[in-house]
Amino acid sequence: MNWTALVDADTLSTVLGAPGLRLVDARFVMLNAAPDAGRQAYAQGHLPGAVHADLNLDLSDLSKTGEGRHPLPDEAAFARRLGEWGITPAHQVVVYDAGDGSMAAARAWWLLKLLGHERVAVLDGGLAAWRAVGGAETDAIPDIAPAPAYPGRFDMRQCAGADEVVARLHDAAGWLFDARAAERFRGEVEPIDPIAGHVPGAVNLPFAQALRDGRFKPAAELRSLLSPLLGDREASESVLMCGSGVTACHLLLAFEHAGLHGARIYPGSWSGWISDPAHPVARGD
Repeated sequence: MNWTALVDADTLSTVLGAPGLRLVDARFVMLNAAPDAGRQAYAQGHLPGAVHADLNLDLSDLSKTGEGRHPLPDEAAFARRLGEWGITPAHQVVVYDAGDGSMAAARAWWLLKLLGHERVAVLDGGLAAWRAVGGAETDAIPDIAPAPAYPGRFDMRQCAGADEVVARLHDAAGWLFDARAAERFRGEVEPIDPIAGHVPGAVNLPFAQALRDGRFKPAAELRSLLSPLLGDREASESVLMCGSGVTACHLLLAFEHAGLHGARIYPGSWSGWISDPAHPVARGD
């Protein structure tokens, strides 16, 4: 097992129960659902051996202000949580959610990468793909021996802050990509945040464009989609954002799957950007 981006359901099924494997169920429902809807779904059935990671409780620190709707979790708290889940640097971790990875498997994948964990992948197509191949499910809570807190530190070089975004506002387009749906990017609708629109100069790249039937498009096809948008820039010069730093991770996963390595996340994203009234707002295309 040496998966660092995606793994398909058939492949995962061949190693289910392996001692070096850890599974994380990151199901979360963003809108029009109870806050613990993902955990309730987990309780009803999940992959055998999987633990549950909650976007709000485990993958974010909602006590932080001015950093968007889903600020980065406290580093030490996240490291302890990984230990409670029995995850160590020696494990292959596979994260999944209900389907395409956007809520919130890719976020968990990125946070582990941020700590320096290489062997972590998202189950392509999530629980829907697992069920499609007849994969086993259980409602039993796994009995996993805890490990010490994960021995890693967040590599903040993989993140971009608001100050950097401000400093690059006049750069030619093609470095800042916004993963939100087009109508939100244009400012026509805004179901979550108090101000509609986007960062001036950002390029709209809805995360769903990387998908087909709930799974990621082939790497070569994604590269053909993404490379022209980068132009002469390397992927490492680009910054990815969304509404709150969650689906931006899905876009990063698409870049990595396409072989375009090194893009960075703006964790505060749109909700963090608009927390400062001095930041400019654009609308339209």
